[in-house]
Amino acid sequence: MSDALTKTGSVRRYSSAGGVVVGGADEKVLVLLRPERAGPDGRPEVRLPKGHIESGEDPQGAALREVREEAGLSGLEVIACLGHEPVEFDWQGIHYIRDETYYLMAVTCRSLFVEPEKQFKREWLDWASAQAQLTFEAEREWLSRAQRAWEARLDNIAHQEPNETYQDTKVQQEIPVAKEK
Repeated sequence: MSDALTKTGSVRRYSSAGGVVVGGADEKVLVLLRPERAGPDGRPEVRLPKGHIESGEDPQGAALREVREEAGLSGLEVIACLGHEPVEFDWQGIHYIRDETYYLMAVTCRSLFVEPEKQFKREWLDWASAQAQLTFEAEREWLSRAQRAWEARLDNIAHQEPNETYQDTKVQQEIPVAKEK
């Protein structure tokens, strides 16, 4: 499928990429509230950040760019590719076939936060609330995949031996603690 938007009669095909972003010590998930656009249930849309893959752009680069543009977040760590899925939907009399690719991303100490696009309001929700709030089923599936990947990552970290942990963790273990007098 072409990265560019193509129109064939009343069918449009394009590729998109996005991110499921986890942040903070409480591991909240980023969602974007779009107050000016109502979903099928009449409530404002709640989305994950994503958008078109530009010509010459790879999916991961597009996902990072879209999160930066829509949510105002940069300097994120890409944890895993969550896969590729075609999503079909009808909107304003046109049938769309979108090839979606999503990535699990994490906020780091190097991440930068600026204002999101004007059409979006950035919200951080726990996994269950994000699952309940997302407007579209396809995005709920991406969130489920991301949660499984996040939990597997945490499980792997928890089962590492001390000498297998990150270097700065090892350094912290070697720093002597001053005794109280």
